[in-house]
Amino acid sequence: WEGTPSKFPWTFKKTETMYLVEGKVIVNVDGYDKEEEAFEIGKGDVVVFPKDMKVVWEITEAVKKHYILEE
Repeated sequence: WEGTPSKFPWTFKKTETMYLVEGKVIVNVDGYDKEEEAFEIGKGDVVVFPKDMKVVWEITEAVKKHYILEE
């Protein structure tokens, strides 16, 4: 999956394990807007997002990721 700089809400319908090949993303969990409630993921990171997790996904540098979906 690839994405350009943008910001949008997202709910994970399945547990997703992702590996970021390129780019940077700021993730605000459950829609929190406070900087201290956010975390950044970037090139080389592996992250697991559980099913039904709600986030605001802010791509700050174009992203390329590989991912696996689980039930």
